[in-house]
Amino acid sequence: MDKFYTTTAIDYVNGAPHIGHAYEKILTDVIFRHYTQRCDNAFFLTGTDEHGIKIQKTAAERGITPKELCDQNAQQFKDAWKALDVNYNHFVRTTDDYHEKVVQKIFKKLVEKGDIYKHSYTGLYCSGCEAFLNEKDLTEDGLCPDHLKKPEVVSEENYFFKLSKYKDAIIKHIKQNPDFIVPTFRANEVLNQLENIEDISVSRAKSNVSWGIDVLDDKEQVIYVWIDALSNYITAIGYDPDGSSEQFNKLWPADVQVIGKDILKFHSIYWLAILMALDLPLPKHILAHGWITIDETKMSKSLGNVISPTTVIENFELPIPDAFRYYMASAAPCGKDGNYSDEDFKEKVNAHLANSMGNLLNRTLSMLVKYFDGDIKQEFKVETELSKQAEQTVKDVMHHFDYYEIQEAAQKIMQLVDSANKYITDSEPWALAKNGEMDKCGQVLTTVLDVMCIVSSLIYPYCPNIAKDMANQLSYDIGTKLQDLKTDNIKVGHLIDKANIHPVFLRLDSELADKSQKK
Repeated sequence: MDKFYTTTAIDYVNGAPHIGHAYEKILTDVIFRHYTQRCDNAFFLTGTDEHGIKIQKTAAERGITPKELCDQNAQQFKDAWKALDVNYNHFVRTTDDYHEKVVQKIFKKLVEKGDIYKHSYTGLYCSGCEAFLNEKDLTEDGLCPDHLKKPEVVSEENYFFKLSKYKDAIIKHIKQNPDFIVPTFRANEVLNQLENIEDISVSRAKSNVSWGIDVLDDKEQVIYVWIDALSNYITAIGYDPDGSSEQFNKLWPADVQVIGKDILKFHSIYWLAILMALDLPLPKHILAHGWITIDETKMSKSLGNVISPTTVIENFELPIPDAFRYYMASAAPCGKDGNYSDEDFKEKVNAHLANSMGNLLNRTLSMLVKYFDGDIKQEFKVETELSKQAEQTVKDVMHHFDYYEIQEAAQKIMQLVDSANKYITDSEPWALAKNGEMDKCGQVLTTVLDVMCIVSSLIYPYCPNIAKDMANQLSYDIGTKLQDLKTDNIKVGHLIDKANIHPVFLRLDSELADKSQKK
């Protein structure tokens, strides 16, 4: 691979980040980190969506300017992603000067091309969706199905984008590229939505919405969310209708754009049409993930079950976010809904990270020190059957990531860990040492440690801090590209002293980990 470009949806800054936002960012970061292990030019974009009526109203209620509100809340998102080790390359804000200027150029280009036209319109507007809805989209009670509120009747003269012009081309693209929408079962949803697709409003009258980007040559109109927000994926990497940057030409099209399933329509229809109108290549994949429920209940402010992204880390007093990252990234099969509960979090990370993976490394290194003073001897040969499974696991994990099956890849890694645990239990190196079969004992320990080198590489996207700690204890170069990963990573000679052995992850209910027991 010569490059990998991934994006997330940009978050609306009308409120603080929650665990649903965190799920998407962690999922994307895991994908991004995996692909940094396969190519040298990987780029990860995230950011915030900062225009619109909700921002305008909330700022007015608080007695501050919309920009002040955006500045405050955008920083909350940045702080949250830093705490979760979300390692993006660029954070775009739709109030960034470069973004606003290019959006104006895009809008003007589409007007000149005839793809944007002015039209008087009366429609049902949902401020929660920031969208006009058709009556057929509403519930039996006439409510928005997502926000359960009655849309208001709005009459305006707006600019419209000729979405219907690109209907057939979008249908053709989806049908000819069955893996374009991930998971594939969502493609039929999009094709059904395309049947009755209409042109969409891409501006609002300034008399109704003043907080937005001005339309060039028409100061009575502001550019509406679709041209503004969706264009971030190209403006942030240097697109310009008058001449794009070298970075844009290298990175575009995006390899995968990660979004929630609720905004799939906008990304697989509206966004594609805009790109077609701009004569730009289409993204290779749109990954529509599911939602995260809390204790099997949908998050709701009224229920009081909205969880901040950093609350779990704070409640369990985790010094690093790896456990939460691992749990969230493996919370759901590709495209399906997942669930968070404190009890399940504790049980899963204790079982996988502490008991299976961490304890295996810790006790194997401890036996190496006990029986061989931490030395790997020339005669300790790696056992082939477990090594072959390790090499196959690398291929399996890469295959799952090719299809953005992140939970499934994590399961493969843990299956390898389980096999290594079974191998050491069945081989009983402690009994071999007791019986004086030292070469066999050394072979068992070396084989397991060699497999743990591969595990550290594979688990790195999920648990970057734990993986680096594992690699350090193994004197292993975690920077090896996945396609070059082989067994026989443990070198002959002195590996580790007793003083340098420590658990890479403590059980959440251990005396050391659970600070509450000491209070």
